[in-house]
Amino acid sequence: RKAQHSQADKPAFALEMARSLIAGKIKNARGVLQRGAREAKNADDVAVLERGVNDLAASLRSLPTMIDLDAVRGVEGDAARKYFGCINHLIRTDLRPHFFMDGRNRRPPRDRLNALFSFIYAMWMNDCRSAVEAAGLDPQIGFLHAVRPGRAALALDLQEEFRPLADRLALTLINRGQLDPEDFIEREGGAVAMQGDARKTVVVAYQERKQELLTHPLLAQPIPLGIVPMIQARLLARAVRGETSGYLPFIFK
Repeated sequence: RKAQHSQADKPAFALEMARSLIAGKIKNARGVLQRGAREAKNADDVAVLERGVNDLAASLRSLPTMIDLDAVRGVEGDAARKYFGCINHLIRTDLRPHFFMDGRNRRPPRDRLNALFSFIYAMWMNDCRSAVEAAGLDPQIGFLHAVRPGRAALALDLQEEFRPLADRLALTLINRGQLDPEDFIEREGGAVAMQGDARKTVVVAYQERKQELLTHPLLAQPIPLGIVPMIQARLLARAVRGETSGYLPFIFK
């Protein structure tokens, strides 16, 4: 933690970390769109998704030229807008009217898909916070996210590369019919929330997804997805201590 607090005060180190974290997020988001384009049956969907893939590739190319944190955050925000602008084309055609998403919104979410995303993001956030604490890091002191009272900035940093994984789970639950429009309610003021039974469905699916085996580029054996945040937190700790030249985000297939 002493090393982390010291490195957080060094603009060059924070900038390098932020670039790596956002590169991981954009690469994973691009993978979601690439997979969708391969599986799409409608030519219009394919065209939109392939354009999104190219747009995110351009965002990745611009990252190394960003000279401060605000510029990196700007690239991330622009990439997120392009990515979420394609999300509706990843949903089954017959379900799009019910799960239509007009951009990312939260606090509160204003549509079903945003409500589902926010719920799964919160679970990933809890796992990322546990991971950084287990690695001996201070969850409050981040590099990409600004330090604010009560905000687990480093856990939010680590969560970035896992957000597209959360999106994939949400889209799977919708497209397979495990969730339907009646699982969501609209409250006064326009906020949308999931019903209790739907929450259970999502939690069970999330826990099952965490048991799936995958290959980590630094390990020689398959590991459960649920272990990956712990591994990435330890990679963060090694970078903070200066044992590695930078941080390697996890890129899923």
